[in-house]
Amino acid sequence: MTNTIELGIQGMTCASCVGRVERGLKKVEGVEEATVNLATERATVTYDPTLTGPGALLDKIKAVGYEPLVSSTELGIQGMTCANCVGRVERALKKVDGVLSASVNLATERASVTYLPASVSPGQLKATVRQAGYDVLEEQAGLSREDQERQARAQEVEHLRRQVIFSTIFALPLLLIAMVPMVVPAVNDWMMTTLGHGGMSLLNWVMLALALPIQFGPGRRFYRLGWKSLKNRSPDMNALVMIGTTAAFLYSLVATIAPQIFPEGTAHVYYEASGVVITLILLGKFFEAVAKGRSSEAMKKLLSLQAKTARVMRNGQELELPSDEVLVGDLISVRPGEKIPVDGDVVSGNSFVDESMITGESIPVSKQLGSGVVGGTINQNGALTFRATRIGADTALAQIIKLVETAQGSKPPIQGLADKVVAVFVPAVLGIATLTFLLWLIFGGQAALSFALITTVAVLIIACPCAMGLATPTSIMVGTGKAAELGVLFKGGGALEGLQDVQVVAVDKTGTLTKGKPELTDLVTAQGFRREDVLGLVAAAEAQSEHPIARAIVDAAKTEGIALTQPEHFEAVPGFGLEARVGGHLVQVGADRYMTRLGMDVTPFTSQAERLGDEGKSPLYAALNGQLAAVIAVADPIKDGSKVAVSALHRMGLKVAMITGDNQRTANAIARQLGIDEVLAEVLPSGKSDAVKALQDKGQKVAFVGDGINDAPALAQADVGLAIGTGTDVAVETADVILMSGDLRGVPNAFALSRATLRNIKLNLFWAFAYNIILIPVAAGVLYPAFGLLLSPVLAAAAMGFSSVFVLSNALRLRGFRPPVRPEPGPAPRPSGFPAQA
Repeated sequence: MTNTIELGIQGMTCASCVGRVERGLKKVEGVEEATVNLATERATVTYDPTLTGPGALLDKIKAVGYEPLVSSTELGIQGMTCANCVGRVERALKKVDGVLSASVNLATERASVTYLPASVSPGQLKATVRQAGYDVLEEQAGLSREDQERQARAQEVEHLRRQVIFSTIFALPLLLIAMVPMVVPAVNDWMMTTLGHGGMSLLNWVMLALALPIQFGPGRRFYRLGWKSLKNRSPDMNALVMIGTTAAFLYSLVATIAPQIFPEGTAHVYYEASGVVITLILLGKFFEAVAKGRSSEAMKKLLSLQAKTARVMRNGQELELPSDEVLVGDLISVRPGEKIPVDGDVVSGNSFVDESMITGESIPVSKQLGSGVVGGTINQNGALTFRATRIGADTALAQIIKLVETAQGSKPPIQGLADKVVAVFVPAVLGIATLTFLLWLIFGGQAALSFALITTVAVLIIACPCAMGLATPTSIMVGTGKAAELGVLFKGGGALEGLQDVQVVAVDKTGTLTKGKPELTDLVTAQGFRREDVLGLVAAAEAQSEHPIARAIVDAAKTEGIALTQPEHFEAVPGFGLEARVGGHLVQVGADRYMTRLGMDVTPFTSQAERLGDEGKSPLYAALNGQLAAVIAVADPIKDGSKVAVSALHRMGLKVAMITGDNQRTANAIARQLGIDEVLAEVLPSGKSDAVKALQDKGQKVAFVGDGINDAPALAQADVGLAIGTGTDVAVETADVILMSGDLRGVPNAFALSRATLRNIKLNLFWAFAYNIILIPVAAGVLYPAFGLLLSPVLAAAAMGFSSVFVLSNALRLRGFRPPVRPEPGPAPRPSGFPAQA
């Protein structure tokens, strides 16, 4: 048996390209025929699916130097109620020729599909979903997908609310008539005395009249969905409810119409086991739908950040336009209190901008000429004009939203266990229900049929694949949304789970632990010299040099408002330092050996030099007019949050390693200051991934934190890569987790949130499995021989609804997560940047 598939191919230019692709495809094991058309840029391949698949064909096309055409789409799916629905939709989509992968999320009610556009169209994918028994949310003009999904969810909540109210009107009197005589013997005696057996028959007809509108009114949804699932040979929760309530209803109907066919005293009715059960399940579904809406609260917050309009300067006029009409290069003005509509660079004005919803940090950030601004952040106290650099889907906020959506729709490895159980769960429940019915029928005595019916219905009703289906995706959805609020972006559920196994956090030094830019850290003057005078003269001399140390000294002087004088003379002394004449003063700057050569004694600064050496800094000396004036140190300063972050990681039981190109002495000095456990020093930029591998070779799971282009291989090599979001796009693209604020304190927050989310998932899965393992046997009647206890179908329905609501409520607890480390508040805002892409 063979399959034929069409593949789109990009990059072919001539007949030799065609020949190369054809020869390559024919070499793949299992390919029987391959023809390539240059005009249509398509390959038609016939292959044996037992020997190869589309993935191998795509790999071969890439291997011969061309790019296969692959597309991705997301479909909003309506009507899914449990994990079996998810499995059915996934299986249906994966069976379509040309579909490479399909992942369905019950919490977000979306299917993510990767497919070959040359073989299958989005229309065919939608048709496949409908054939599986579900509806697809079609796009509406003028509404975003998020707005449509929100509307659809609101309509579903309202529809369920009406159904619950309708069912309750009939179910309450039904429950009272059925249950009060059983609970209050005096009422039962009064009914038997007053009404007699004929009256009980009349009550049966009254109960039928009350149950009928529920069974075939709101209960129709279970027939519609359950019957479709049976037709597709993939029974789900709806099928269980349909079979269970129908059995109870039909048995009661026969007992009402023809009680004589039953043995004396056994013609009982169980209308409450159908009508009240349906009402309770609908009530559970209503609470579930409300909770699902709340679980996407973080996404709503992100979407609400997008500004609707922008004030654009065009042709000398200020126009207020919709944000989606802004063009790259437009000049946009923003007043105090307004949202910044798109990403850009400030061209005029000064202000502070609240970037807390992007970075998770509450400290406003200073903006002036040349500063980058991000769409969705709030301008605070000054007017700004900026030039748009990224618009629409390219803005940082749009990229963040896309990342969060992808993460919320992804499946972590832990979901695999639930998927395997769910695949056999409903068939197993149907088997248990059948066995329960037969055993009670055989050993139930005179009321065997009644016992068999009640226990079977209870088994069918209490079994809950809903909780299993919601256990993981709801926790992932809430957890990744909360992470986004804190400025931590997980690219998928795998990254969220992967942090659990990490034992060592390897951190790049420059730009991650440190600021990545040399700064003047120390300037200690000799007696008789003023700091401002020394700094001004040294900076004026160093202004002629482009060396990073020189630039750091110059920047420090400018920051302190010291005016620099143009040197009259400048001379570099190779291997020693420099000499210059500034404002009539002789300025000489260099290492200790330069001062010795000049005949100056540096011993007065011995204690300061030793301290600087212990801190990993190399001291420089400055002499003015032939006298030793100061000792100076320039270093890449440690970021404010680095020590706090390392301490927090230690409290979590993690080791911290530093990877740096610095010499061993400098690296050890920084490690001592921060409390780092292991140092890998003198590592070349190209050797960082090897350093990570060396840690892994010790049998340890390693997370790597970095920000530069040369960090990308190490981020890829690590078990989990975390990129400082202020770094380069390459690092951000390679990483599994992105820290938007550029603050290392986000690392322990990411670990803590990962652990909290995984604990939440495990509790949800434990509840979902334990609930069924314990209560299905109870529903089947295992307690009856010893304790005389049977589980009423009404209680079974309440327990079933509670299980799903419990799982959702437990997931929603993550919204209250408190990060272990918060950026320290302070009056001085600090600069922050954002990735061009996330």
